[in-house]
Amino acid sequence: MPRVSAADDLLAAAQRGLRRVEPAEALAAIGEGAVLVDIRSDLQRAHDGLMPGAVFIARNVLEWRCDPTSQWRDPRVADPALRQMLICDEGYQSSLAAATLQQLGLPRATDVIGGFRAWRDAGLPVCSPATLREAA
Repeated sequence: MPRVSAADDLLAAAQRGLRRVEPAEALAAIGEGAVLVDIRSDLQRAHDGLMPGAVFIARNVLEWRCDPTSQWRDPRVADPALRQMLICDEGYQSSLAAATLQQLGLPRATDVIGGFRAWRDAGLPVCSPATLREAA
């Protein structure tokens, strides 16, 4: 049996501290005021599509945009009373990021199980970047 890596241990610890949500639960939570934060790369978003209503924040600046005390905070996501649901491509990177956001003072931060792939596979809304630009 292959040895579990330190990164696998880190991921497991992060996920134990989250109340992770299934894609359909995430969609319902958006209707109740939660915010879906898309941390996928520009390339992934352009190739695979976008989730209507999601807030895109690049992973490399996520902590600064979400930290309630940061001068670079984004008010759409930096409120500790909000439920922030992070989504990446497969649900690994978002788990680690959500655990970090909890450490920054966002106790309701979590992530979407299976990421964008699970969202799309569940038949939930996905549109092309061009579609959203046309609607704006």
